[in-house]
Amino acid sequence: MTEKTWMIYGANGYTGVLVCEEAVRRGHKPVLAGRSADKIVPLAERLGLSYVVVNLQDEENLAKIVVGFDLVFHAAGPFIYTSAPMVRACIKGGTNYVDITGEVTVLEHTLSYDQQAQERGIALMSGVGFGIVPTDCMANYVAARVPDPTQLELAVATTGSPSAGTMKTILEQSPSGTLVRRNGQLVRHPTGTGGRRIRFVDREHTVLPMSWGDLATAYRSTGIPNITTYMAFPERFLPLMRWVGPLSQSLLAVRPARRLMQKCVEKAVHGPDEHMRQTARSYVWARAANEKGNEAQAWLDTSEGYHFTAIAGVHCVERIFEERPQGALTPALAFGADLVLQIPGTKRYDRLNDS
Repeated sequence: MTEKTWMIYGANGYTGVLVCEEAVRRGHKPVLAGRSADKIVPLAERLGLSYVVVNLQDEENLAKIVVGFDLVFHAAGPFIYTSAPMVRACIKGGTNYVDITGEVTVLEHTLSYDQQAQERGIALMSGVGFGIVPTDCMANYVAARVPDPTQLELAVATTGSPSAGTMKTILEQSPSGTLVRRNGQLVRHPTGTGGRRIRFVDREHTVLPMSWGDLATAYRSTGIPNITTYMAFPERFLPLMRWVGPLSQSLLAVRPARRLMQKCVEKAVHGPDEHMRQTARSYVWARAANEKGNEAQAWLDTSEGYHFTAIAGVHCVERIFEERPQGALTPALAFGADLVLQIPGTKRYDRLNDS
């Protein structure tokens, strides 16, 4: 593993720092990268790592830098703005690429480069963190237990809090509204509607349809044409969501309004602290069904999302170096539905005792 060289771009961000620390803990020495020396240098000095300063907008210089690495771990969001130039540089340089996005459009974009990735003999894998790994694995697990599945439902409930980067990404996605997949196509779903109750490992939660990344990845990895993804919300928020959702969608369609909100987020949101990362839990429910009424359900209990992302992200890097998958892949396509079980503190259930 020490013979492989890799770079973490966006290393100074909230999640980037966690990935860097996990990499060092596991004996890696990645090169840290970002656009600001003032932010990258102190982190590199603290961890005893090398660094490079590069701006994504300088694609010519970016390509020259990327070609010297076996893999780039891209941790700089919102990925809708940052992923494409790095993907292009990695394809040009024959460099493996991973990121931690959960953005549907970004995942679709990465997956569209499958042929180019295979021709270059590299892996392009978006979503190696909590945003995709647990749900992609669960989607593939239940899909394999139903003959010719045509419907897939995935729901996520977390007890942690978001980082500033996650909140900024949510703000960027808001104008697109809520998406679902129907008959293989991404279509809009009325924001704030479709609430229901779902039993998770810990308890029953109220969920709403949300644009989770599996609308892209689970479709690619399972081929199921009808997919709905849900996120748990406090039940008292549901009446509010029916009118706040569409209102914020319209407001945030104005770019200056999004920029203002993002500046507020940068000042007010800091992400979960160490105690929260070590103690909070995350839950996933998955259900696949076919036209004959056959179905399979499964439940997942795992660690707090950012803690999970750091471990899963470095684990996927190691697997890429060891197994050398090629093409534009989802995590479960590359490493199987049991990938998620290799992350410490994760348990999967085929049934619940009180379900």
